[in-house]
Amino acid sequence: MPVAEISVTPVGTLSPSISEFVVDAIRLARSSGLKYEITAMGTNLEGSLDDILAVAQAMHQKCLLSGALRVSTNIRIDDRVDKVLTLESKKEAVRKGLLG
Repeated sequence: MPVAEISVTPVGTLSPSISEFVVDAIRLARSSGLKYEITAMGTNLEGSLDDILAVAQAMHQKCLLSGALRVSTNIRIDDRVDKVLTLESKKEAVRKGLLG
């Protein structure tokens, strides 16, 4: 199962703060039904690639519809076919490495 990190950055807003745009984007992730995590620099999603890309597109478009004159969206996708991949399994692999 793919996991992805999505970061949307609105440009050309009336304020240097972008938290209201980020909140709207995270609400879309939450309402998608996909497993998600909020990080300091983006939102992580777990689900089918089609669903992840649909949420990323909705997040991007929401920023434009909310008044941003420009939006930069970064998407990183990790997709494995040799084993099940989840947000938790990725973190657990790092935790194990730190302990060993």
